Amino acid sequence: MTLPSDDRQAVEALAAAYQQIAHELGKVIVGQQLVIEQLMVAIFARGHCLLVGVPGLAKTLLIRTLASALSLQFNRIQFTPDLMPADITGTEVIQEDRSTGVREYRFLPGPVFANIVLADEINRTPPKTQAALLEAMQEQQVTVGGEKHALPDPFFVLATQNPIEQEGTYPLPEAQLDRFMLHVWVDYPTEAEELEIIKRTTAEYTAEVQPALGAAQIINLMRIIRRVPIADHVARYALRLARLTRRHEADAPDFVKEYVQWGAGPRASQYMVLGAKVRAVLAGRYYVRHEDIRALAPPVLRHRLRTNFNADAEGISTDEIIRRLIDFVPTDDEREGAGGKQPAVFRSADAGQD
Repeated sequence: MTLPSDDRQAVEALAAAYQQIAHELGKVIVGQQLVIEQLMVAIFARGHCLLVGVPGLAKTLLIRTLASALSLQFNRIQFTPDLMPADITGTEVIQEDRSTGVREYRFLPGPVFANIVLADEINRTPPKTQAALLEAMQEQQVTVGGEKHALPDPFFVLATQNPIEQEGTYPLPEAQLDRFMLHVWVDYPTEAEELEIIKRTTAEYTAEVQPALGAAQIINLMRIIRRVPIADHVARYALRLARLTRRHEADAPDFVKEYVQWGAGPRASQYMVLGAKVRAVLAGRYYVRHEDIRALAPPVLRHRLRTNFNADAEGISTDEIIRRLIDFVPTDDEREGAGGKQPAVFRSADAGQD
Protein backbone atom coordinates (compact mmCIF):
# COMPACT_ATOMS: atom_id res chain seq x y z
CA MET A 1 0.00 0.00 0.00
CA THR A 2 1.33 3.45 -0.98
CA LEU A 3 0.06 6.96 -0.54
CA PRO A 4 -1.65 8.74 -3.48
CA SER A 5 0.36 11.55 -5.04
CA ASP A 6 -1.84 14.23 -3.43
CA ASP A 7 -1.25 12.73 0.01
CA ARG A 8 2.48 12.53 -0.67
CA GLN A 9 2.50 16.23 -1.43
CA ALA A 10 0.64 16.86 1.82
CA VAL A 11 3.20 14.77 3.71
CA GLU A 12 6.01 16.83 2.22
CA ALA A 13 4.12 20.01 3.14
CA LEU A 14 3.70 18.84 6.73
CA ALA A 15 7.39 17.95 7.02
CA ALA A 16 8.26 21.44 5.77
CA ALA A 17 5.71 23.02 8.13
CA TYR A 18 7.21 21.11 11.05
CA GLN A 19 10.62 22.59 10.29
CA GLN A 20 9.04 26.04 10.16
CA ILE A 21 7.19 25.48 13.44
CA ALA A 22 10.40 24.28 15.11
CA HIS A 23 12.14 27.40 13.80
CA GLU A 24 9.39 29.68 15.18
CA LEU A 25 9.48 27.93 18.56
CA GLY A 26 13.25 28.29 18.59
CA LYS A 27 12.79 32.06 18.66
CA VAL A 28 11.33 31.73 22.15
CA ILE A 29 12.26 28.28 23.46
CA VAL A 30 15.90 27.21 23.83
CA GLY A 31 16.54 23.50 23.25
CA GLN A 32 13.85 20.93 24.22
CA GLN A 33 13.83 19.49 20.69
CA LEU A 34 12.57 16.09 21.83
CA VAL A 35 9.76 17.71 23.83
CA ILE A 36 8.74 19.77 20.80
CA GLU A 37 8.73 16.69 18.57
CA GLN A 38 6.58 14.73 21.02
CA LEU A 39 4.14 17.63 21.38
CA MET A 40 3.77 17.79 17.62
CA VAL A 41 3.25 14.03 17.46
CA ALA A 42 0.43 14.27 20.00
CA ILE A 43 -1.25 17.17 18.22
CA PHE A 44 -1.26 15.64 14.73
CA ALA A 45 -2.42 12.34 16.17
CA ARG A 46 -5.37 14.12 17.84
CA GLY A 47 -4.00 13.15 21.23
CA HIS A 48 -3.66 14.91 24.57
CA CYS A 49 -0.34 15.38 26.30
CA LEU A 50 0.87 15.47 29.92
CA LEU A 51 4.10 17.41 30.46
CA VAL A 52 5.94 16.67 33.69
CA GLY A 53 8.94 18.65 34.86
CA VAL A 54 10.22 20.82 37.69
CA PRO A 55 9.18 24.51 37.78
CA GLY A 56 10.99 26.99 35.58
CA LEU A 57 11.51 24.80 32.50
CA ALA A 58 9.20 26.90 30.27
CA LYS A 59 6.43 24.30 29.96
CA THR A 60 3.70 26.95 29.96
CA LEU A 61 5.64 29.22 27.63
CA LEU A 62 6.26 26.35 25.21
CA ILE A 63 2.56 25.49 24.97
CA ARG A 64 1.52 29.13 24.54
CA THR A 65 4.13 29.65 21.82
CA LEU A 66 3.08 26.45 20.06
CA ALA A 67 -0.53 27.69 19.95
CA SER A 68 0.69 30.91 18.32
CA ALA A 69 2.77 29.01 15.75
CA LEU A 70 -0.28 26.90 14.87
CA SER A 71 -2.63 29.89 14.82
CA LEU A 72 -5.02 28.19 17.24
CA GLN A 73 -7.19 29.64 20.00
CA PHE A 74 -5.47 29.17 23.35
CA ASN A 75 -6.82 29.21 26.92
CA ARG A 76 -5.00 28.56 30.16
CA ILE A 77 -6.66 27.08 33.24
CA GLN A 78 -4.69 27.35 36.48
CA PHE A 79 -5.83 24.39 38.56
CA THR A 80 -6.26 25.13 42.27
CA PRO A 81 -7.88 23.25 45.18
CA ASP A 82 -10.97 25.49 45.07
CA LEU A 83 -11.56 25.20 41.30
CA MET A 84 -15.05 23.91 40.48
CA PRO A 85 -16.16 21.93 37.38
CA ALA A 86 -18.28 24.87 36.17
CA ASP A 87 -15.14 27.02 36.21
CA ILE A 88 -13.83 24.78 33.41
CA THR A 89 -16.85 23.76 31.37
CA GLY A 90 -19.01 26.86 31.78
CA THR A 91 -22.39 27.43 33.38
CA GLU A 92 -25.97 28.46 32.67
CA VAL A 93 -27.24 31.86 33.76
CA ILE A 94 -30.73 33.36 33.72
CA GLN A 95 -31.05 36.14 31.16
CA GLU A 96 -34.09 38.41 30.79
CA ASP A 97 -35.28 39.74 27.47
CA ARG A 98 -35.96 43.41 28.24
CA SER A 99 -38.47 43.80 25.42
CA THR A 100 -40.69 40.87 26.45
CA GLY A 101 -39.72 40.33 30.07
CA VAL A 102 -39.20 36.62 29.36
CA ARG A 103 -36.44 34.93 31.31
CA GLU A 104 -34.47 32.03 29.89
CA TYR A 105 -31.29 30.11 30.57
CA ARG A 106 -28.23 31.02 28.56
CA PHE A 107 -25.03 28.98 28.45
CA LEU A 108 -21.77 30.84 29.10
CA PRO A 109 -18.85 28.75 27.75
CA GLY A 110 -15.92 28.13 30.07
CA PRO A 111 -12.20 28.25 29.21
CA VAL A 112 -12.29 24.66 27.93
CA PHE A 113 -13.84 26.06 24.74
CA ALA A 114 -10.59 26.60 22.86
CA ASN A 115 -8.40 24.68 20.42
CA ILE A 116 -5.52 24.27 22.86
CA VAL A 117 -6.29 24.17 26.58
CA LEU A 118 -3.39 24.38 29.00
CA ALA A 119 -4.35 22.59 32.22
CA ASP A 120 -1.62 24.04 34.42
CA GLU A 121 -0.70 21.91 37.46
CA ILE A 122 -3.62 19.59 36.84
CA ASN A 123 -2.92 17.54 39.96
CA ARG A 124 -3.63 20.50 42.26
CA THR A 125 -7.40 20.27 41.93
CA PRO A 126 -9.79 17.68 43.48
CA PRO A 127 -10.95 14.61 41.49
CA LYS A 128 -14.41 16.11 40.89
CA THR A 129 -12.89 18.97 38.94
CA GLN A 130 -10.33 16.73 37.22
CA ALA A 131 -13.23 14.56 36.04
CA ALA A 132 -14.78 17.59 34.33
CA LEU A 133 -12.07 17.22 31.71
CA LEU A 134 -12.75 13.52 31.05
CA GLU A 135 -15.76 13.99 28.76
CA ALA A 136 -14.08 16.90 27.01
CA MET A 137 -10.91 14.90 26.35
CA GLN A 138 -12.68 11.74 25.18
CA GLU A 139 -15.85 13.00 23.50
CA GLN A 140 -14.82 16.55 22.51
CA GLN A 141 -17.93 17.91 24.16
CA VAL A 142 -19.24 19.00 27.56
CA THR A 143 -22.67 18.47 29.09
CA VAL A 144 -24.18 21.28 31.16
CA GLY A 145 -27.76 21.22 32.38
CA GLY A 146 -28.46 18.08 30.37
CA GLU A 147 -27.47 19.77 27.11
CA LYS A 148 -24.38 18.80 25.11
CA HIS A 149 -22.08 21.49 23.76
CA ALA A 150 -19.50 20.63 21.11
CA LEU A 151 -15.94 21.86 21.59
CA PRO A 152 -13.92 23.51 18.81
CA ASP A 153 -12.13 21.36 16.27
CA PRO A 154 -9.27 20.63 16.64
CA PHE A 155 -9.19 20.29 20.41
CA PHE A 156 -6.20 19.40 22.59
CA VAL A 157 -5.58 19.31 26.33
CA LEU A 158 -1.94 19.89 27.21
CA ALA A 159 -1.54 19.47 30.95
CA THR A 160 1.45 20.19 33.18
CA GLN A 161 2.44 18.59 36.45
CA ASN A 162 5.14 19.25 39.03
CA PRO A 163 6.85 15.98 40.07
CA ILE A 164 8.63 17.22 43.20
CA GLU A 165 6.00 19.06 45.25
CA GLN A 166 3.29 16.55 46.15
CA GLU A 167 1.83 18.08 49.34
CA GLY A 168 -1.76 19.15 48.85
CA THR A 169 -2.04 17.48 45.44
CA TYR A 170 -4.52 14.97 44.04
CA PRO A 171 -2.75 12.33 41.90
CA LEU A 172 -4.52 11.69 38.62
CA PRO A 173 -6.40 8.37 38.58
CA GLU A 174 -5.33 5.75 36.04
CA ALA A 175 -8.53 6.24 34.03
CA GLN A 176 -7.68 9.88 33.41
CA LEU A 177 -3.96 9.25 32.87
CA ASP A 178 -4.85 6.74 30.15
CA ARG A 179 -6.62 9.47 28.20
CA PHE A 180 -3.33 11.28 27.69
CA MET A 181 -1.63 9.94 24.60
CA LEU A 182 1.87 10.91 25.77
CA HIS A 183 3.57 11.49 29.10
CA VAL A 184 6.40 13.87 28.17
CA TRP A 185 9.30 14.37 30.54
CA VAL A 186 10.70 17.91 30.40
CA ASP A 187 14.32 17.76 31.53
CA TYR A 188 16.84 20.41 32.55
CA PRO A 189 18.62 22.29 29.74
CA THR A 190 22.26 21.68 28.92
CA GLU A 191 24.89 24.14 30.10
CA ALA A 192 25.08 25.82 26.69
CA GLU A 193 21.28 26.05 26.47
CA GLU A 194 21.01 27.50 29.96
CA LEU A 195 23.59 30.15 29.08
CA GLU A 196 21.51 31.11 26.03
CA ILE A 197 18.38 31.27 28.23
CA ILE A 198 20.16 33.66 30.59
CA LYS A 199 21.26 35.89 27.72
CA ARG A 200 17.75 36.07 26.23
CA THR A 201 15.84 36.62 29.44
CA THR A 202 18.15 39.28 30.90
CA ALA A 203 18.38 41.41 27.77
CA GLU A 204 15.97 43.45 25.71
CA TYR A 205 14.89 40.56 23.52
CA THR A 206 11.45 40.25 21.91
CA ALA A 207 10.56 37.42 19.55
CA GLU A 208 7.65 37.56 17.14
CA VAL A 209 6.22 34.12 16.31
CA GLN A 210 4.73 33.76 12.83
CA PRO A 211 1.85 31.28 12.30
CA ALA A 212 2.87 28.27 10.22
CA LEU A 213 -0.44 26.35 10.02
CA GLY A 214 -4.11 27.05 10.61
CA ALA A 215 -6.92 24.94 12.07
CA ALA A 216 -8.29 23.81 8.68
CA GLN A 217 -4.83 22.72 7.50
CA ILE A 218 -4.20 20.82 10.72
CA ILE A 219 -7.51 18.93 10.44
CA ASN A 220 -6.74 17.94 6.84
CA LEU A 221 -3.24 16.75 7.75
CA MET A 222 -4.66 14.67 10.61
CA ARG A 223 -6.78 12.73 8.13
CA ILE A 224 -3.81 12.11 5.84
CA ILE A 225 -1.64 10.80 8.68
CA ARG A 226 -4.12 8.00 9.35
CA ARG A 227 -3.72 6.89 5.74
CA VAL A 228 0.05 6.44 6.08
CA PRO A 229 0.74 2.70 5.62
CA ILE A 230 2.47 0.57 8.23
CA ALA A 231 3.84 -2.93 7.59
CA ASP A 232 2.32 -5.76 9.60
CA HIS A 233 5.62 -6.71 11.21
CA VAL A 234 6.15 -3.12 12.41
CA ALA A 235 2.62 -2.91 13.85
CA ARG A 236 3.18 -6.31 15.49
CA TYR A 237 6.37 -4.94 17.07
CA ALA A 238 4.33 -2.21 18.80
CA LEU A 239 1.78 -4.81 19.87
CA ARG A 240 4.50 -6.98 21.44
CA LEU A 241 5.99 -4.08 23.35
CA ALA A 242 2.58 -3.33 24.86
CA ARG A 243 1.56 -6.92 25.60
CA LEU A 244 4.85 -7.85 27.24
CA THR A 245 4.30 -5.18 29.91
CA ARG A 246 1.59 -7.42 31.38
CA ARG A 247 3.03 -9.68 34.04
CA HIS A 248 0.39 -12.37 33.49
CA GLU A 249 1.46 -12.94 29.87
CA ALA A 250 3.19 -16.31 29.60
CA ASP A 251 6.13 -14.86 27.66
CA ALA A 252 6.54 -11.70 29.73
CA PRO A 253 10.20 -11.18 30.71
CA ASP A 254 11.28 -11.89 34.28
CA PHE A 255 11.87 -8.22 35.12
CA VAL A 256 8.26 -7.41 34.19
CA LYS A 257 6.94 -10.20 36.40
CA GLU A 258 9.16 -9.00 39.22
CA TYR A 259 8.57 -5.23 39.07
CA VAL A 260 5.25 -4.52 37.27
CA GLN A 261 1.89 -4.67 39.02
CA TRP A 262 -0.26 -3.60 36.07
CA GLY A 263 0.76 -3.37 32.42
CA ALA A 264 -0.41 -1.21 29.54
CA GLY A 265 -3.84 -1.59 27.96
CA PRO A 266 -4.78 -1.66 24.24
CA ARG A 267 -4.52 2.14 23.95
CA ALA A 268 -0.75 1.80 24.28
CA SER A 269 -0.24 -0.12 21.04
CA GLN A 270 -2.79 2.07 19.25
CA TYR A 271 -0.99 5.25 20.27
CA MET A 272 2.45 3.82 19.47
CA VAL A 273 1.36 3.03 15.92
CA LEU A 274 -0.48 6.32 15.41
CA GLY A 275 2.36 8.34 16.94
CA ALA A 276 4.91 6.46 14.83
CA LYS A 277 2.98 7.45 11.70
CA VAL A 278 3.14 11.10 12.72
CA ARG A 279 6.85 10.86 13.53
CA ALA A 280 7.53 9.31 10.13
CA VAL A 281 5.61 12.07 8.35
CA LEU A 282 7.38 14.80 10.32
CA ALA A 283 10.64 13.30 9.06
CA GLY A 284 9.33 13.39 5.48
CA ARG A 285 8.80 9.62 5.18
CA TYR A 286 5.72 7.83 3.82
CA TYR A 287 6.25 4.68 5.88
CA VAL A 288 6.88 3.68 9.50
CA ARG A 289 10.10 2.14 10.81
CA HIS A 290 10.85 0.18 13.97
CA GLU A 291 12.80 3.20 15.22
CA ASP A 292 9.59 5.26 15.17
CA ILE A 293 7.89 2.74 17.46
CA ARG A 294 10.92 2.68 19.76
CA ALA A 295 11.00 6.49 19.97
CA LEU A 296 7.31 6.60 20.98
CA ALA A 297 7.44 3.68 23.43
CA PRO A 298 8.70 5.67 26.48
CA PRO A 299 6.18 8.57 26.37
CA VAL A 300 3.31 6.18 25.51
CA LEU A 301 4.09 3.54 28.14
CA ARG A 302 5.53 5.74 30.91
CA HIS A 303 2.16 6.52 32.56
CA ARG A 304 0.50 3.22 31.69
CA LEU A 305 2.73 0.98 33.82
CA ARG A 306 2.22 0.64 37.56
CA THR A 307 5.23 -0.68 39.41
CA ASN A 308 5.02 -2.74 42.58
CA PHE A 309 6.76 -2.62 45.96
CA ASN A 310 9.80 -4.51 44.65
CA ALA A 311 10.46 -1.80 42.06
CA ASP A 312 10.01 0.98 44.61
CA ALA A 313 12.34 -0.73 47.07
CA GLU A 314 15.07 -1.19 44.45
CA GLY A 315 14.62 2.21 42.78
CA ILE A 316 13.46 0.73 39.46
CA SER A 317 11.52 3.36 37.50
CA THR A 318 9.04 2.82 34.70
CA ASP A 319 11.56 4.33 32.28
CA GLU A 320 14.11 1.68 33.29
CA ILE A 321 11.54 -1.07 32.72
CA ILE A 322 10.70 0.35 29.28
CA ARG A 323 14.41 0.53 28.39
CA ARG A 324 14.89 -3.11 29.34
CA LEU A 325 11.77 -4.06 27.39
CA ILE A 326 13.04 -2.35 24.23
CA ASP A 327 16.32 -4.24 24.60
CA PHE A 328 14.42 -7.48 25.18
CA VAL A 329 12.10 -7.31 22.16
CA PRO A 330 14.13 -7.64 18.95
CA THR A 331 13.27 -6.14 15.59
CA ASP A 332 13.24 -8.35 12.50
CA ASP A 333 16.82 -7.38 11.60
CA GLU A 334 18.00 -8.23 15.11
CA ARG A 335 16.24 -11.58 14.97
CA GLU A 336 18.00 -12.47 11.74
CA GLY A 337 21.32 -11.33 13.19
CA ALA A 338 20.78 -13.63 16.16
CA GLY A 339 20.62 -16.63 13.88
CA GLY A 340 16.92 -17.09 14.32
CA LYS A 341 17.10 -17.38 18.10
CA GLN A 342 14.20 -15.45 19.55
CA PRO A 343 11.88 -15.46 22.54
CA ALA A 344 8.99 -17.90 22.40
CA VAL A 345 6.51 -15.05 21.93
CA PHE A 346 7.78 -14.66 18.36
CA ARG A 347 7.62 -18.37 17.46
CA SER A 348 4.11 -18.37 15.99
CA ALA A 349 2.63 -19.83 12.86
CA ASP A 350 2.80 -16.51 11.05
CA ALA A 351 6.25 -15.47 12.36
CA GLY A 352 7.85 -16.41 9.07
CA GLN A 353 5.57 -13.99 7.21
CA ASP A 354 7.05 -10.85 8.83
